Amino acid sequence: MTHQYPALTTEQKKELQEIAQRIVAPGKGILAADESTGSMAKRLNPIGVENTEENRRLYLIFFHETLYQSTDDGTPFVKLIKDKGIVVGIKVDKGVVPLAGTNGETTTQGLDGLSERCAQYKKDGADFAKWRCVLKISETTPSALAIMENANVLARYASICQQNGIVPIVEPEILPDGDHDLKRCQYVTEKVLAACYKALSDHHVYLEGTLLKPNMVTAGHSCPTKYGCGEIGMATVTALRRTVPPAVTGVTFLSGGQSEEEASINLNAINTCPLIKPWALTFSYGRALQASALNAWRGAKDNEKSATEEFIKRAQANGLAAQGKYMSSGTGGAAAQSLYVANHAY
Repeated sequence: MTHQYPALTTEQKKELQEIAQRIVAPGKGILAADESTGSMAKRLNPIGVENTEENRRLYLIFFHETLYQSTDDGTPFVKLIKDKGIVVGIKVDKGVVPLAGTNGETTTQGLDGLSERCAQYKKDGADFAKWRCVLKISETTPSALAIMENANVLARYASICQQNGIVPIVEPEILPDGDHDLKRCQYVTEKVLAACYKALSDHHVYLEGTLLKPNMVTAGHSCPTKYGCGEIGMATVTALRRTVPPAVTGVTFLSGGQSEEEASINLNAINTCPLIKPWALTFSYGRALQASALNAWRGAKDNEKSATEEFIKRAQANGLAAQGKYMSSGTGGAAAQSLYVANHAY
């Protein structure tokens, strides 16, 4: 017979669940603008903007550096965001590293000192955190070792976050690289998510106080067969129904290199899929919320208004998609451009 010592008090559980519910309230989602300093170069260089601390401050990302920065008039970013009723989160992992004994697979580092960092971040205004693990589909991957190791590190991170009053977003991303079909992605997604929830259970993580950030079930970027949004929605919801407990408060999908428009259309299809869905199904988009806004901004103060308008346009589209109410205009333009980056890392 197994035994669990009380991990969280009733009050701690209540706070965690309330934070998670606020994040995935109807029509709400996450702007995953948490790029590290190095990753910001990939966002800023293509639009001709130097990757300086000041430009990163103007852009506003929530990475360790930005959590402690202020606006031009001296208002701390955290206060600015919280005053608008927005929940502040922060990326707490320290990047992927090679996993020995595998064919180029990885695990994610950053558990050392995580409890102390989380305690400080909570004190400084952050209420949720994100930790990204990366898996890849190929003839030999993901291996059982990589699936198990990444599931365990996500569970350990989640447990540490909750001890410090922070809602953990569990992100086991399966990259879209490769030529695998939809069926193969669904199979691998189910295996990865099943392992994650076994590990979360083993670590006594309070599921009602967590969010899941998975990939949508899509074919590999090089797959010759192109699938419709209805097929993607059905495959994604089926995979979740087979693996994710109903106790989980919400699922905030990553965009995984889809164009802005694709990410909205597929999220809408997931929400209109005719299967019972016990969780909120919304977005945690980085590139698919930022691309048009970055393109409009280009680092110029005069462009701030148009950049804001572009951002709001995409945020509203995804807010509707999260409720199954998005109608695509069918127009192309910047929103239809692919945002795929091979072997995406940050």
